[in-house]
Amino acid sequence: MAQPTPKNAGAHMWGGRFERGPDESFYEFERSWGFDRRLLPQELELDRAWADAIAAAGILTSAECGQIVAALDEIEERGAADPAWLNASKAEDVHNFVETELVARLGPLGAKLHTGRSRNEMIATEFRMFVRGAAAEAHAACAILAEALAAQAARHIDIPMPGMTHMQPAQPVLLSHWLLAHAEAFLRNAERFKWVGERADFCPLGSGALAGTAFPIDRAALARRLGFSQITRNSLDAVGDRDFALEHLFALSLLATQLSRLAEDFILFATPEFGFVALPDEFSTGSSLMPQKKNPDGWELIRGKAGRVVGALVSLLITLKGLPASYDRDLQEDKEPLFSAHDQALAMTRIAAATIAATGFNEAVLRRAAGNPALLATEAADYLVARGIPFREAHEIIGRAIREAEREGKNLRDFPLDRLQAISPAFGADLAGALTTEASLARRSVPGGTSPESVRAALREIEQRLGRLA
Repeated sequence: MAQPTPKNAGAHMWGGRFERGPDESFYEFERSWGFDRRLLPQELELDRAWADAIAAAGILTSAECGQIVAALDEIEERGAADPAWLNASKAEDVHNFVETELVARLGPLGAKLHTGRSRNEMIATEFRMFVRGAAAEAHAACAILAEALAAQAARHIDIPMPGMTHMQPAQPVLLSHWLLAHAEAFLRNAERFKWVGERADFCPLGSGALAGTAFPIDRAALARRLGFSQITRNSLDAVGDRDFALEHLFALSLLATQLSRLAEDFILFATPEFGFVALPDEFSTGSSLMPQKKNPDGWELIRGKAGRVVGALVSLLITLKGLPASYDRDLQEDKEPLFSAHDQALAMTRIAAATIAATGFNEAVLRRAAGNPALLATEAADYLVARGIPFREAHEIIGRAIREAEREGKNLRDFPLDRLQAISPAFGADLAGALTTEASLARRSVPGGTSPESVRAALREIEQRLGRLA
């Protein structure tokens, strides 16, 4: 069907107030069809619901309503079958596109559908519909990522590794404990996206441009028809509220940040200096110059794309910060950053899950690194505490012993007992049995700790939580 040219597009949408149509350059500047066409499914669903609502209010006959719904179905079918048709459209926005097509098919009847409503409330509703679906997508992707981490933890349940703080060797932990630490973050994200969906679950339809519709529309029935559980409470707030979009962007930004932290761990652990991780060929690249290279480009891109997602949140925050109440055209700028951030974060999450599932771990390297005697310094201090020495004093004694051992090129575990007893008579022959990786891990048996028993319990609980998310 023919689309309005820039010269008559303005008149088509807002009537006789203007003698001339918009300047062509301005029309191209203000058009949003290029990105809000993504909301065409939501637009058509809303239009069907609105046709039923105004028919129930006596504005359309049953026959007219049926004709409009049939025409909307035709638009949907052609849009799905003929992308070039959508690409060629010169519509101002998704609302203009559908209205123009309705009028082309039905004449004046097509123009009756807009009775009692405003694009302000329509876009607020459609955007909420999109965010509800997007939050559900992100929720599912986070669950899949957490599941991939849990599956690797189950396969490597008893392998030790050096735990670090400040990127310095700290204490032994289990590889499975480290994997589940990341899984916990993504389970929190899954829960957060569920909350985002609930925050978007308010239907603005019936709010009009700002003051509410003047026709006897059943807002609650409209909301139910569109899958909303509630209606918005204030028409002025409803058309200008974008909190739900910010909340989705915040959840996406936090997800991207956590993905970046996960990526950083894998990038570091894949270096020859660590050697903990074997990068999967399917999610790595090589060098055009250096034939020996295997680069963690997937993880690096995840780390890099996190900035784009966070930038989208900042973009919308800045757009909103100076706006008065009600609708302003600035709000057209809400969709592009959210669409982009959602697409990027979803792709990042899916690639991360697939990469983790394909990743191998170098058990011998991990065990050797976990056997570093420096990781057992806290065990030595705890050993002295068990013999009645206050912890701060024990801390001081162990620090001194390590310093003296290092001067002689030794570690605490190899330092002669008589030399240790010269520092503190509390040291005994049983010290060596306390200073092992296995003993250190076993003692951390509290819930949430890194003992094999605790990690197995944590894994069972995570698997149950994942089952509830499915």
